[in-house]
Amino acid sequence: MKNYLCAAQGLETRVLDAGEGPPVVFVHGLGARADRWRHNLESIASNGYRCVAIDLPGHGFADKSGAFQFGVPTCARWLAAILDQLDIQRCTLVGTSLGGFIASFIACETPDRVNALVLVGTLGIVPMGSEARAAISSRFGTVTREGIERKLNTVLFDPKLVTPDWVEEEWRINNSVGAHEAFAVIAQYIKEGIDDDVVGERLLEHPRRPPIAVVWGSEDRAVPLEVGHRVRDLLGPEVYEEIPETGHGPYLEKPEAFNELLAGFLKAFSGNPE
Repeated sequence: MKNYLCAAQGLETRVLDAGEGPPVVFVHGLGARADRWRHNLESIASNGYRCVAIDLPGHGFADKSGAFQFGVPTCARWLAAILDQLDIQRCTLVGTSLGGFIASFIACETPDRVNALVLVGTLGIVPMGSEARAAISSRFGTVTREGIERKLNTVLFDPKLVTPDWVEEEWRINNSVGAHEAFAVIAQYIKEGIDDDVVGERLLEHPRRPPIAVVWGSEDRAVPLEVGHRVRDLLGPEVYEEIPETGHGPYLEKPEAFNELLAGFLKAFSGNPE
């Protein structure tokens, strides 16, 4: 797997890039980074796809500051510009949580870019409401070691996955240069603006809506399963799946089950290799 830097609109980021073939782009969630997909990229690439994951602005090893006006529309347009730099004009988008929101926004604005959508515990299809927005914003803004450990235990079902090394790594990245300023802007957007950009109805009514898979962890506490049911009922996706004994990151907690599901969906609905 290749690991390199790329920039668009004056903002540099890290790219993970594995395999060759029809592109599949993985978009991480709030407070995460590209390597959350580490158990998925090479597995899916082995089926004949080019699998790419990118750190979003203010996250991971991307540039961090309070200058970037973080929001789903700005992130979606920035990500599309990054894909241009990578010579990816059309792809399948796999997004989790906020990443699913960003992927859905791209599908609404530029449907010619999107073969299919895979939405994992996604935000932004239905409104969250003020209470949920405030809770997510507060949890996201916590950057102490103790707060990060609590946050990971909220996101994951299996506490054994939350190791001291992982907590330390998260703490160092989330306290790197510019991270506090970037997180403040992101937290404010989550609390005050994110529901203004909801795209569920737009996606439903879009005349060129791509095939959609909706995947949820059966024990998701960050974005509860009830939200997944609302997303399913609104969008009527081609595939709906609940992965048992997983939380907000089923692709990370049970990668074999997730990869099998994703590979089947790609074969059925997306520019699959022969």
